[in-house]
Amino acid sequence: MKSTALFNLKNPVHLLATGFGSGLSPFAPGTMGTIAAIPLFYAAQAVIPLQYYWVFLLVTSIAGVYICGQAARDIGVHDHGGIVFDEFVGLWITLYAVPNHWAWVLVGFLYFRFFDIIKPFPIGLLDKYAKGGFGIMIDDIVAGIYALALLKLTTSLFLYFREALGI
Repeated sequence: MKSTALFNLKNPVHLLATGFGSGLSPFAPGTMGTIAAIPLFYAAQAVIPLQYYWVFLLVTSIAGVYICGQAARDIGVHDHGGIVFDEFVGLWITLYAVPNHWAWVLVGFLYFRFFDIIKPFPIGLLDKYAKGGFGIMIDDIVAGIYALALLKLTTSLFLYFREALGI
């Protein structure tokens, strides 16, 4: 990714937009950004009670519109691959109220990356037509919602069958 020099990591907006530099990875920056979001998820989970976690998601989503939009304007590239704060928020949405176990975090990570990469309707349309910071954020927010729904279904089915089988 030759245009990473456009980011100034001394600028707090660029630092956040690039996921503390994780989005500057030359290999799979979106995936690296999503991985970098996991420790922050655990930190947020440790200090934010579940009944207020939705506030955290709302605040980071709104802040992400500004952060991603400003970084894109600063470097002159809409939705540059190095901008991964949207992946942070998408993963945090995916992991809302899931059982507290690393395996569910891994499954949530895989589901989120699947929806973020495949972009089923309407994610692909949002990615293509929505612009600015909102456009950068909205497709990952919807991918996070899709991944959350699938993760909730998966955990429910797992718990149901575990109980039904007496495991």
